[in-house]
Amino acid sequence: MTKVLRKTLLSFIIGFLTIGMAAAQQPLLIPGTLSGTDITLNLQNGTYQFYQGINTTTMGANGNILGPTLVLDKGQQVNITVNNQLVDTTTIHWHGMHVSASNDGGPHTTIAPGTSWHPAFTVMDKAGTYWYHPHLHTKTNKHVSLGIAGMIIVKDEEESSLDLPRTYGVDDFPLVIQTKDFDADKQIVVPSNSDDVVMVNATIDPYLDVPAQVVRFRLLNGSSQRVFKIGLSGNNTFYQIASDGGLLSEPLALTRLQLAPGERAELLIDFTGKEGQSLQLMSYAAEFPNGIYGATNPGMMSNMTLNGYNPNPLNGANFNIITFNVGSMNNNPVTSIPAQLVTLNPIPESEATTTRQLTFTPEQMGPNQLNGKFLINGVSFNMDVINYSIPLGNTEIWVLKNQSAIAHPFHIHDVQFYVLDRNGVVPPPEEQGRKDVILVKPQETVRFIASFDDFANDSVPYMYHCHMLTHEDMGMMGQFEVVDNTTGVNNNNIEVGGVTIYPNPSMGDFLTVTSDESNLRSITIYGLTGEQLLKRQATGNNLTKIDVSTFTSGLYLIKIETEKGDVVKKVVIK
Repeated sequence: MTKVLRKTLLSFIIGFLTIGMAAAQQPLLIPGTLSGTDITLNLQNGTYQFYQGINTTTMGANGNILGPTLVLDKGQQVNITVNNQLVDTTTIHWHGMHVSASNDGGPHTTIAPGTSWHPAFTVMDKAGTYWYHPHLHTKTNKHVSLGIAGMIIVKDEEESSLDLPRTYGVDDFPLVIQTKDFDADKQIVVPSNSDDVVMVNATIDPYLDVPAQVVRFRLLNGSSQRVFKIGLSGNNTFYQIASDGGLLSEPLALTRLQLAPGERAELLIDFTGKEGQSLQLMSYAAEFPNGIYGATNPGMMSNMTLNGYNPNPLNGANFNIITFNVGSMNNNPVTSIPAQLVTLNPIPESEATTTRQLTFTPEQMGPNQLNGKFLINGVSFNMDVINYSIPLGNTEIWVLKNQSAIAHPFHIHDVQFYVLDRNGVVPPPEEQGRKDVILVKPQETVRFIASFDDFANDSVPYMYHCHMLTHEDMGMMGQFEVVDNTTGVNNNNIEVGGVTIYPNPSMGDFLTVTSDESNLRSITIYGLTGEQLLKRQATGNNLTKIDVSTFTSGLYLIKIETEKGDVVKKVVIK
Protein backbone atom coordinates (compact mmCIF):
# COMPACT_ATOMS: atom_id res chain seq x y z
CA MET A 1 0.00 0.00 0.00
CA THR A 2 1.46 3.40 -0.98
CA LYS A 3 2.03 6.20 1.53
CA VAL A 4 -0.60 8.37 -0.21
CA LEU A 5 -3.17 5.56 -0.04
CA ARG A 6 -2.34 4.86 3.62
CA LYS A 7 -2.73 8.58 4.48
CA THR A 8 -6.04 8.78 2.63
CA LEU A 9 -7.39 5.69 4.35
CA LEU A 10 -6.12 6.88 7.74
CA SER A 11 -7.73 10.33 7.24
CA PHE A 12 -11.03 8.66 6.35
CA ILE A 13 -10.91 6.43 9.44
CA ILE A 14 -10.00 9.32 11.74
CA GLY A 15 -12.77 11.47 10.24
CA PHE A 16 -15.30 8.67 10.64
CA LEU A 17 -14.35 8.04 14.25
CA THR A 18 -14.44 11.77 15.02
CA ILE A 19 -17.97 12.07 13.69
CA GLY A 20 -19.18 8.94 15.44
CA MET A 21 -17.47 9.35 18.78
CA ALA A 22 -17.81 12.72 20.51
CA ALA A 23 -15.53 11.38 23.25
CA ALA A 24 -12.64 11.50 20.76
CA GLN A 25 -12.61 15.30 21.04
CA GLN A 26 -9.91 16.88 23.19
CA PRO A 27 -10.15 19.92 25.51
CA LEU A 28 -8.41 22.91 23.97
CA LEU A 29 -4.93 23.67 25.32
CA ILE A 30 -4.76 27.30 26.54
CA PRO A 31 -1.16 28.61 26.65
CA GLY A 32 -0.10 30.38 29.82
CA THR A 33 0.89 34.05 29.88
CA LEU A 34 3.98 36.12 30.59
CA SER A 35 3.99 39.85 31.31
CA GLY A 36 6.08 42.53 32.94
CA THR A 37 9.26 44.38 32.05
CA ASP A 38 11.57 41.35 31.96
CA ILE A 39 10.54 38.27 29.99
CA THR A 40 12.51 35.08 29.39
CA LEU A 41 11.82 32.61 26.58
CA ASN A 42 13.66 29.29 26.56
CA LEU A 43 13.60 27.66 23.14
CA GLN A 44 13.77 23.91 23.63
CA ASN A 45 13.46 20.52 22.01
CA GLY A 46 10.80 18.21 23.38
CA THR A 47 8.04 15.75 22.69
CA TYR A 48 4.27 16.17 22.65
CA GLN A 49 1.39 13.72 22.43
CA PHE A 50 -0.81 14.91 19.60
CA TYR A 51 -2.05 11.32 19.58
CA GLN A 52 -2.62 9.53 22.87
CA GLY A 53 0.32 7.36 23.87
CA ILE A 54 2.57 8.47 20.99
CA ASN A 55 5.43 10.93 21.52
CA THR A 56 6.04 13.30 18.61
CA THR A 57 9.31 15.25 18.40
CA THR A 58 8.60 18.98 18.81
CA MET A 59 10.08 22.37 19.60
CA GLY A 60 8.61 24.96 21.92
CA ALA A 61 9.23 28.07 24.01
CA ASN A 62 9.14 27.46 27.78
CA GLY A 63 7.59 24.07 27.09
CA ASN A 64 7.37 21.27 24.57
CA ILE A 65 5.00 22.95 22.12
CA LEU A 66 4.03 26.55 21.16
CA GLY A 67 4.91 29.24 23.70
CA PRO A 68 3.37 31.44 26.37
CA THR A 69 1.18 34.38 25.36
CA LEU A 70 3.05 37.63 26.02
CA VAL A 71 0.80 40.33 27.47
CA LEU A 72 2.26 43.81 26.97
CA ASP A 73 1.10 47.39 27.50
CA LYS A 74 1.59 50.13 24.94
CA GLY A 75 4.34 52.44 26.14
CA GLN A 76 6.06 49.96 28.42
CA GLN A 77 9.73 49.04 28.14
CA VAL A 78 10.27 45.31 27.71
CA ASN A 79 13.56 43.46 28.06
CA ILE A 80 13.46 39.96 26.61
CA THR A 81 15.99 37.17 27.02
CA VAL A 82 15.75 34.40 24.43
CA ASN A 83 17.82 31.38 25.44
CA ASN A 84 18.44 28.96 22.59
CA GLN A 85 18.49 25.46 24.07
CA LEU A 86 17.88 23.85 20.68
CA VAL A 87 20.48 21.98 18.67
CA ASP A 88 19.71 24.37 15.77
CA THR A 89 20.58 28.00 15.26
CA THR A 90 17.36 30.00 15.12
CA THR A 91 15.84 33.48 15.52
CA ILE A 92 12.68 34.94 17.04
CA HIS A 93 10.67 37.55 15.14
CA TRP A 94 7.98 39.73 16.76
CA HIS A 95 5.52 39.54 13.87
CA GLY A 96 3.56 42.75 13.31
CA MET A 97 5.32 44.79 15.98
CA HIS A 98 6.95 48.13 15.29
CA VAL A 99 10.49 47.76 16.63
CA SER A 100 13.97 48.60 15.37
CA ALA A 101 15.47 46.17 12.89
CA SER A 102 18.10 44.95 15.37
CA ASN A 103 15.24 43.99 17.72
CA ASP A 104 13.03 42.57 14.96
CA GLY A 105 14.49 39.06 14.93
CA GLY A 106 14.88 38.53 11.21
CA PRO A 107 17.32 36.10 9.57
CA HIS A 108 20.38 38.31 10.26
CA THR A 109 19.83 38.21 14.03
CA THR A 110 20.75 34.60 14.65
CA ILE A 111 20.86 32.85 18.02
CA ALA A 112 23.37 30.00 18.04
CA PRO A 113 22.73 26.89 20.19
CA GLY A 114 23.66 27.54 23.81
CA THR A 115 23.59 31.34 23.41
CA SER A 116 21.11 34.07 24.26
CA TRP A 117 19.64 37.10 22.53
CA HIS A 118 18.56 40.22 24.46
CA PRO A 119 16.14 42.41 22.49
CA ALA A 120 14.89 45.46 24.37
CA PHE A 121 12.33 47.95 23.14
CA THR A 122 9.44 50.22 24.01
CA VAL A 123 6.07 48.85 22.92
CA MET A 124 4.76 51.33 20.34
CA ASP A 125 1.93 49.26 18.91
CA LYS A 126 -1.79 49.76 19.24
CA ALA A 127 -3.86 47.26 21.21
CA GLY A 128 -4.09 44.13 19.14
CA THR A 129 -2.99 40.55 18.56
CA TYR A 130 0.52 39.93 17.30
CA TRP A 131 2.72 36.84 17.44
CA TYR A 132 6.28 35.56 17.61
CA HIS A 133 7.97 32.81 15.66
CA PRO A 134 11.40 31.80 14.29
CA HIS A 135 12.66 33.46 11.12
CA LEU A 136 15.93 31.70 10.20
CA HIS A 137 16.45 31.66 6.45
CA THR A 138 15.71 28.19 4.97
CA LYS A 139 14.65 26.90 8.42
CA THR A 140 11.59 29.01 9.28
CA ASN A 141 9.13 26.34 8.16
CA LYS A 142 10.87 23.60 10.15
CA HIS A 143 11.05 25.53 13.41
CA VAL A 144 7.46 26.85 13.18
CA SER A 145 6.01 23.50 12.08
CA LEU A 146 7.73 21.68 14.93
CA GLY A 147 6.01 24.02 17.34
CA ILE A 148 7.68 27.35 18.11
CA ALA A 149 4.96 29.99 17.92
CA GLY A 150 3.24 32.18 20.48
CA MET A 151 0.70 34.99 20.70
CA ILE A 152 1.39 38.58 21.78
CA ILE A 153 -1.47 40.64 23.21
CA VAL A 154 -0.90 44.39 23.39
CA LYS A 155 -3.21 46.50 25.55
CA ASP A 156 -3.75 50.26 25.55
CA GLU A 157 -6.05 52.86 27.10
CA GLU A 158 -8.23 53.16 24.00
CA GLU A 159 -9.05 49.45 24.01
CA SER A 160 -9.50 49.32 27.80
CA SER A 161 -12.21 52.00 27.64
CA LEU A 162 -14.45 49.73 25.53
CA ASP A 163 -16.92 47.19 26.92
CA LEU A 164 -15.13 44.15 25.51
CA PRO A 165 -14.33 40.71 26.93
CA ARG A 166 -10.70 40.69 28.06
CA THR A 167 -10.29 38.07 30.81
CA TYR A 168 -7.75 35.67 29.33
CA GLY A 169 -8.90 32.06 29.31
CA VAL A 170 -12.40 32.98 30.56
CA ASP A 171 -14.03 35.13 27.87
CA ASP A 172 -10.94 36.00 25.80
CA PHE A 173 -9.21 33.06 24.08
CA PRO A 174 -6.19 32.66 21.75
CA LEU A 175 -6.75 30.29 18.81
CA VAL A 176 -3.58 29.32 16.93
CA ILE A 177 -4.96 27.45 13.89
CA GLN A 178 -2.55 25.16 12.04
CA THR A 179 -2.47 22.17 9.73
CA LYS A 180 0.34 19.60 9.77
CA ASP A 181 1.43 16.41 8.08
CA PHE A 182 2.33 13.35 10.16
CA ASP A 183 4.14 10.26 8.90
CA ALA A 184 3.21 6.68 9.81
CA ASP A 185 5.09 7.04 13.14
CA LYS A 186 3.18 10.26 13.94
CA GLN A 187 6.22 12.48 13.43
CA ILE A 188 5.78 15.90 11.81
CA VAL A 189 6.84 16.00 8.16
CA VAL A 190 8.59 19.22 7.05
CA PRO A 191 8.33 20.44 4.35
CA SER A 192 5.08 18.91 3.15
CA ASN A 193 2.08 19.70 0.97
CA SER A 194 0.11 16.86 2.61
CA ASP A 195 -1.05 18.82 5.65
CA ASP A 196 -4.25 16.89 6.35
CA VAL A 197 -4.43 17.28 10.15
CA VAL A 198 -6.16 20.36 11.61
CA MET A 199 -5.30 21.58 15.09
CA VAL A 200 -5.88 24.56 17.34
CA ASN A 201 -3.32 25.39 20.03
CA ALA A 202 -1.61 22.05 19.24
CA THR A 203 -4.89 20.20 19.94
CA ILE A 204 -6.39 17.90 17.32
CA ASP A 205 -10.19 17.85 17.17
CA PRO A 206 -10.52 20.36 20.02
CA TYR A 207 -13.50 21.56 21.97
CA LEU A 208 -13.82 24.58 24.23
CA ASP A 209 -16.41 25.22 26.93
CA VAL A 210 -17.63 28.81 26.60
CA PRO A 211 -20.10 30.87 28.63
CA ALA A 212 -23.52 31.94 27.29
CA GLN A 213 -22.43 35.53 26.66
CA VAL A 214 -20.23 37.53 24.27
CA VAL A 215 -16.82 35.84 23.97
CA ARG A 216 -13.68 37.17 22.27
CA PHE A 217 -11.45 34.98 20.11
CA ARG A 218 -8.01 35.99 18.85
CA LEU A 219 -7.44 33.96 15.69
CA LEU A 220 -4.00 33.39 14.18
CA ASN A 221 -3.42 31.43 11.01
CA GLY A 222 -0.14 29.82 12.06
CA SER A 223 -0.12 27.31 9.20
CA SER A 224 2.81 26.94 6.86
CA GLN A 225 0.69 27.42 3.73
CA ARG A 226 -3.05 26.79 4.16
CA VAL A 227 -5.64 29.57 3.81
CA PHE A 228 -8.87 29.24 5.83
CA LYS A 229 -12.33 30.60 5.11
CA ILE A 230 -13.65 31.10 8.63
CA GLY A 231 -17.35 30.75 9.43
CA LEU A 232 -19.71 29.33 12.04
CA SER A 233 -21.86 26.26 11.58
CA GLY A 234 -25.38 27.09 10.47
CA ASN A 235 -24.05 30.31 8.92
CA ASN A 236 -24.37 31.99 12.30
CA THR A 237 -23.16 35.59 12.44
CA PHE A 238 -19.94 36.60 14.18
CA TYR A 239 -18.35 40.03 14.53
CA GLN A 240 -14.84 40.97 13.50
CA ILE A 241 -13.41 43.68 15.76
CA ALA A 242 -9.72 43.69 14.80
CA SER A 243 -7.34 42.83 11.99
CA ASP A 244 -3.54 42.38 12.03
CA GLY A 245 -2.66 45.76 13.49
CA GLY A 246 -5.46 46.33 15.97
CA LEU A 247 -9.08 47.31 16.36
CA LEU A 248 -11.37 48.32 13.51
CA SER A 249 -13.55 51.41 13.58
CA GLU A 250 -16.67 49.32 14.25
CA PRO A 251 -17.61 45.64 14.58
CA LEU A 252 -18.29 43.93 11.25
CA ALA A 253 -21.16 41.43 11.15
CA LEU A 254 -19.87 38.54 9.01
CA THR A 255 -20.57 34.94 8.11
CA ARG A 256 -17.20 34.40 6.34
CA LEU A 257 -13.67 35.69 6.89
CA GLN A 258 -10.62 34.73 4.83
CA LEU A 259 -7.50 34.15 6.92
CA ALA A 260 -4.15 33.58 5.19
CA PRO A 261 -0.91 32.40 6.85
CA GLY A 262 0.39 35.06 9.24
CA GLU A 263 -2.91 36.97 9.40
CA ARG A 264 -4.74 37.60 12.66
CA ALA A 265 -8.31 38.59 13.42
CA GLU A 266 -10.22 39.21 16.63
CA LEU A 267 -13.81 37.96 16.66
CA LEU A 268 -16.75 38.38 18.99
CA ILE A 269 -19.30 35.56 19.10
CA ASP A 270 -22.53 36.10 21.01
CA PHE A 271 -23.47 32.85 22.73
CA THR A 272 -26.28 34.49 24.72
CA GLY A 273 -29.32 32.21 24.94
CA LYS A 274 -27.41 29.21 23.55
CA GLU A 275 -26.69 27.39 26.82
CA GLY A 276 -26.55 23.64 26.24
CA GLN A 277 -25.90 24.05 22.50
CA SER A 278 -22.75 23.47 20.44
CA LEU A 279 -21.42 25.50 17.52
CA GLN A 280 -18.51 24.72 15.26
CA LEU A 281 -15.93 27.15 13.95
CA MET A 282 -15.50 25.97 10.37
CA SER A 283 -13.38 26.55 7.30
CA TYR A 284 -15.61 26.72 4.23
CA ALA A 285 -12.80 25.91 1.81
CA ALA A 286 -15.26 24.50 -0.74
CA GLU A 287 -16.02 28.15 -1.54
CA PHE A 288 -12.45 28.98 -2.57
CA PRO A 289 -11.74 29.59 -6.24
CA ASN A 290 -8.79 27.85 -7.87
CA GLY A 291 -5.37 29.31 -7.16
CA ILE A 292 -5.46 29.36 -3.34
CA TYR A 293 -3.69 26.83 -1.13
CA GLY A 294 -6.74 25.13 0.39
CA ALA A 295 -8.91 25.12 -2.74
CA THR A 296 -9.61 22.02 -4.81
CA ASN A 297 -6.89 23.14 -7.22
CA PRO A 298 -3.93 25.08 -5.79
CA GLY A 299 -3.17 26.60 -9.20
CA MET A 300 -5.40 28.67 -11.44
CA MET A 301 -5.76 25.84 -13.94
CA SER A 302 -6.84 22.31 -13.07
CA ASN A 303 -3.81 20.86 -14.88
CA MET A 304 -1.44 22.62 -12.46
CA THR A 305 -0.34 20.17 -9.80
CA LEU A 306 1.47 20.54 -6.48
CA ASN A 307 3.37 17.48 -5.27
CA GLY A 308 1.56 15.84 -2.33
CA TYR A 309 -1.40 18.23 -2.44
CA ASN A 310 -3.91 15.59 -3.48
CA PRO A 311 -5.51 13.47 -2.30
CA ASN A 312 -6.17 15.49 0.85
CA PRO A 313 -9.64 15.56 2.46
CA LEU A 314 -9.19 19.22 3.49
CA ASN A 315 -8.64 20.64 0.02
CA GLY A 316 -11.76 22.17 -1.46
CA ALA A 317 -13.86 20.85 1.43
CA ASN A 318 -15.69 22.32 4.42
CA PHE A 319 -14.29 21.10 7.73
CA ASN A 320 -14.54 21.71 11.46
CA ILE A 321 -11.76 23.63 13.22
CA ILE A 322 -13.05 23.67 16.82
CA THR A 323 -16.33 22.96 18.65
CA PHE A 324 -17.72 25.45 21.16
CA ASN A 325 -19.89 23.91 23.92
CA VAL A 326 -22.00 26.63 25.53
CA GLY A 327 -22.39 26.55 29.31
CA SER A 328 -23.79 28.95 31.86
CA MET A 329 -23.08 32.66 31.97
CA ASN A 330 -20.14 33.95 34.04
CA ASN A 331 -20.17 36.76 36.56
CA ASN A 332 -19.98 40.27 35.06
CA PRO A 333 -20.56 39.09 31.50
CA VAL A 334 -20.41 41.18 28.35
CA THR A 335 -23.80 40.64 26.73
CA SER A 336 -23.84 43.05 23.79
CA ILE A 337 -21.73 43.95 20.78
CA PRO A 338 -20.43 47.53 20.93
CA ALA A 339 -21.59 49.88 18.19
CA GLN A 340 -18.24 51.64 17.76
CA LEU A 341 -14.62 50.76 18.47
CA VAL A 342 -11.76 53.16 17.68
CA THR A 343 -10.99 55.95 15.24
CA LEU A 344 -8.83 54.83 12.35
CA ASN A 345 -6.72 57.30 10.41
CA PRO A 346 -5.96 55.79 6.99
CA ILE A 347 -3.09 57.48 5.18
CA PRO A 348 -4.35 59.58 2.24
CA GLU A 349 -2.95 58.40 -1.08
CA SER A 350 -1.98 61.99 -1.83
CA GLU A 351 0.66 61.86 0.94
CA ALA A 352 2.71 59.18 -0.82
CA THR A 353 6.15 60.32 -1.96
CA THR A 354 7.30 57.07 -3.58
CA THR A 355 5.69 54.14 -5.41
CA ARG A 356 7.40 50.74 -5.64
CA GLN A 357 6.24 47.75 -7.66
CA LEU A 358 6.90 44.19 -6.54
CA THR A 359 6.06 41.53 -9.12
CA PHE A 360 5.67 37.87 -8.12
CA THR A 361 6.64 35.31 -10.74
CA PRO A 362 7.45 31.60 -10.78
CA GLU A 363 11.03 30.62 -11.49
CA GLN A 364 9.69 28.29 -14.16
CA MET A 365 6.53 28.88 -16.17
CA GLY A 366 4.01 26.22 -17.11
CA PRO A 367 1.80 23.68 -15.36
CA ASN A 368 4.58 22.52 -12.98
CA GLN A 369 5.40 26.00 -11.67
CA LEU A 370 3.85 25.35 -8.24
CA ASN A 371 6.65 22.89 -7.41
CA GLY A 372 9.43 25.42 -7.98
CA LYS A 373 10.67 28.67 -6.50
CA PHE A 374 8.89 31.99 -6.70
CA LEU A 375 10.68 35.29 -7.26
CA ILE A 376 10.07 38.93 -6.38
CA ASN A 377 11.04 41.28 -9.20
CA GLY A 378 12.85 38.43 -10.92
CA VAL A 379 15.29 37.62 -8.11
CA SER A 380 15.57 35.27 -5.17
CA PHE A 381 16.60 36.35 -1.66
CA ASN A 382 20.25 37.26 -1.10
CA MET A 383 21.40 37.97 2.45
CA ASP A 384 24.05 40.39 1.14
CA VAL A 385 21.73 42.50 -1.03
CA ILE A 386 19.63 45.39 0.29
CA ASN A 387 16.74 45.60 -2.17
CA TYR A 388 15.45 49.01 -1.07
CA SER A 389 16.85 51.95 0.93
CA ILE A 390 13.87 53.90 2.23
CA PRO A 391 14.30 57.45 3.59
CA LEU A 392 13.08 57.87 7.16
CA GLY A 393 9.63 59.44 7.19
CA ASN A 394 8.76 58.32 3.67
CA THR A 395 5.13 57.54 2.91
CA GLU A 396 5.07 54.95 0.14
CA ILE A 397 2.66 53.01 -2.04
CA TRP A 398 3.69 49.42 -2.71
CA VAL A 399 2.12 47.77 -5.74
CA LEU A 400 2.01 43.97 -5.40
CA LYS A 401 1.48 42.31 -8.77
CA ASN A 402 1.01 38.53 -8.76
CA GLN A 403 1.88 37.00 -12.11
CA SER A 404 2.04 33.46 -10.76
CA ALA A 405 -0.73 30.85 -10.65
CA ILE A 406 -1.09 30.69 -6.84
CA ALA A 407 -2.04 33.25 -4.18
CA HIS A 408 0.76 34.63 -2.00
CA PRO A 409 0.24 36.14 1.50
CA PHE A 410 2.64 39.10 1.47
CA HIS A 411 4.10 40.26 4.80
CA ILE A 412 6.22 43.31 5.53
CA HIS A 413 8.18 43.92 8.72
CA ASP A 414 8.47 47.26 10.59
CA VAL A 415 5.18 48.86 9.50
CA GLN A 416 1.44 48.41 9.42
CA PHE A 417 -0.21 49.42 6.16
CA TYR A 418 -3.62 50.31 4.76
CA VAL A 419 -4.85 48.47 1.67
CA LEU A 420 -5.79 50.96 -1.07
CA ASP A 421 -7.38 48.60 -3.58
CA ARG A 422 -7.52 45.18 -5.21
CA ASN A 423 -7.42 45.44 -9.00
CA GLY A 424 -8.57 49.03 -8.61
CA VAL A 425 -11.52 48.16 -6.34
CA VAL A 426 -11.72 49.39 -2.74
CA PRO A 427 -11.02 46.44 -0.38
CA PRO A 428 -13.85 44.88 1.64
CA PRO A 429 -14.45 46.35 5.12
CA GLU A 430 -12.54 43.51 6.85
CA GLU A 431 -9.38 44.63 5.01
CA GLN A 432 -9.72 48.35 5.72
CA GLY A 433 -7.97 48.28 9.09
CA ARG A 434 -4.24 48.20 9.85
CA LYS A 435 -2.57 45.23 8.17
CA ASP A 436 0.83 43.60 7.87
CA VAL A 437 -0.21 40.57 5.75
CA ILE A 438 -2.32 40.62 2.58
CA LEU A 439 -3.22 37.70 0.32
CA VAL A 440 -2.55 38.55 -3.33
CA LYS A 441 -4.47 36.21 -5.63
CA PRO A 442 -3.24 34.98 -9.03
CA GLN A 443 -3.14 37.71 -11.67
CA GLU A 444 -4.24 40.26 -9.07
CA THR A 445 -2.71 43.63 -8.24
CA VAL A 446 -2.96 44.93 -4.67
CA ARG A 447 -1.82 48.39 -3.58
CA PHE A 448 -1.11 49.46 -0.01
CA ILE A 449 0.22 52.61 1.64
CA ALA A 450 2.56 52.83 4.65
CA SER A 451 4.75 55.35 6.46
CA PHE A 452 8.28 54.40 7.49
CA ASP A 453 8.76 56.28 10.74
CA ASP A 454 10.78 56.10 13.98
CA PHE A 455 13.64 53.68 13.20
CA ALA A 456 16.52 54.36 10.82
CA ASN A 457 20.21 53.81 10.16
CA ASP A 458 20.15 50.38 11.70
CA SER A 459 22.58 48.10 9.87
CA VAL A 460 20.30 45.07 10.29
CA PRO A 461 17.68 45.22 7.52
CA TYR A 462 13.95 44.58 7.67
CA MET A 463 12.32 41.85 5.59
CA TYR A 464 9.37 41.50 3.24
CA HIS A 465 8.30 38.09 1.97
CA CYS A 466 5.62 35.58 1.14
CA HIS A 467 4.26 34.07 4.36
CA MET A 468 3.80 30.66 2.78
CA LEU A 469 6.79 29.33 4.68
CA THR A 470 7.85 26.93 1.94
CA HIS A 471 8.01 29.86 -0.49
CA GLU A 472 9.85 32.03 2.04
CA ASP A 473 12.43 29.35 2.76
CA MET A 474 13.08 28.91 -0.96
CA GLY A 475 13.84 32.61 -1.35
CA MET A 476 10.58 34.52 -1.97
CA MET A 477 11.86 37.33 0.23
CA GLY A 478 13.66 40.65 0.07
CA GLN A 479 15.02 43.21 2.51
CA PHE A 480 15.05 46.94 3.03
CA GLU A 481 16.78 49.47 5.24
CA VAL A 482 15.38 52.73 6.53
CA VAL A 483 17.95 55.52 6.33
CA ASP A 484 18.02 58.97 7.88
CA ASN A 485 19.64 61.19 5.29
CA THR A 486 19.79 64.15 7.69
CA THR A 487 22.09 62.68 10.35
CA GLY A 488 25.36 62.34 8.50
CA VAL A 489 25.59 58.64 9.27
CA ASN A 490 28.46 58.30 6.81
CA ASN A 491 30.77 60.18 9.18
CA ASN A 492 33.58 57.97 10.43
CA ASN A 493 32.72 57.54 14.09
CA ILE A 494 29.34 56.11 15.07
CA GLU A 495 27.48 57.78 17.92
CA VAL A 496 24.00 56.43 18.63
CA GLY A 497 21.96 55.81 21.76
CA GLY A 498 24.82 56.98 23.98
CA VAL A 499 27.20 54.46 22.38
CA THR A 500 30.29 55.55 20.43
CA ILE A 501 32.35 53.22 18.21
CA TYR A 502 35.73 54.52 16.98
CA PRO A 503 37.80 54.74 14.91
CA ASN A 504 35.62 53.79 11.96
CA PRO A 505 37.28 52.64 9.71
CA SER A 506 39.46 50.91 12.29
CA MET A 507 42.79 52.11 10.77
CA GLY A 508 44.67 49.95 13.29
CA ASP A 509 44.45 46.92 15.52
CA PHE A 510 41.61 48.01 17.81
CA LEU A 511 38.04 49.27 17.85
CA THR A 512 36.96 51.15 20.94
CA VAL A 513 33.38 51.09 22.24
CA THR A 514 32.21 53.56 24.88
CA SER A 515 28.82 54.34 26.40
CA ASP A 516 27.73 57.56 28.08
CA GLU A 517 24.25 56.42 29.11
CA SER A 518 24.49 52.83 30.38
CA ASN A 519 26.97 50.10 31.21
CA LEU A 520 28.18 47.86 28.42
CA ARG A 521 27.38 44.14 28.58
CA SER A 522 28.99 42.60 25.51
CA ILE A 523 30.28 43.31 22.01
CA THR A 524 29.74 40.90 19.12
CA ILE A 525 31.06 41.16 15.56
CA TYR A 526 29.26 39.45 12.65
CA GLY A 527 29.98 38.98 8.98
CA LEU A 528 27.40 40.41 6.59
CA THR A 529 25.93 36.94 6.07
CA GLY A 530 25.12 36.74 9.77
CA GLU A 531 27.87 34.45 11.07
CA GLN A 532 29.25 35.34 14.51
CA LEU A 533 32.98 36.02 14.30
CA LEU A 534 33.82 37.35 17.77
CA LYS A 535 32.11 37.97 21.08
CA ARG A 536 33.60 39.73 24.10
CA GLN A 537 32.08 40.50 27.45
CA ALA A 538 32.56 44.13 28.41
CA THR A 539 35.76 44.63 30.40
CA GLY A 540 34.74 47.89 32.00
CA ASN A 541 31.63 49.78 32.94
CA ASN A 542 31.56 51.97 29.88
CA LEU A 543 34.66 51.35 27.73
CA THR A 544 35.91 48.25 25.93
CA LYS A 545 38.63 47.75 23.33
CA ILE A 546 38.30 45.01 20.72
CA ASP A 547 41.33 43.54 18.97
CA VAL A 548 40.49 43.31 15.25
CA SER A 549 44.05 42.82 14.00
CA THR A 550 43.27 39.33 12.67
CA PHE A 551 40.23 40.42 10.62
CA THR A 552 40.49 40.74 6.87
CA SER A 553 39.65 44.15 5.44
CA GLY A 554 35.94 44.63 4.83
CA LEU A 555 32.53 45.61 6.15
CA TYR A 556 31.20 43.99 9.34
CA LEU A 557 28.29 44.29 11.74
CA ILE A 558 29.01 45.11 15.37
CA LYS A 559 26.38 44.56 18.07
CA ILE A 560 26.76 46.30 21.43
CA GLU A 561 24.59 45.09 24.29
CA THR A 562 24.00 47.66 27.03
CA GLU A 563 21.83 47.76 30.12
CA LYS A 564 19.32 49.92 28.23
CA GLY A 565 19.20 47.93 25.02
CA ASP A 566 21.20 46.94 21.96
CA VAL A 567 22.91 48.89 19.20
CA VAL A 568 23.83 47.25 15.88
CA LYS A 569 25.92 49.14 13.33
CA LYS A 570 28.19 48.64 10.33
CA VAL A 571 31.92 49.11 10.80
CA VAL A 572 34.81 49.05 8.36
CA ILE A 573 37.91 47.13 9.40
CA LYS A 574 41.12 47.85 7.47
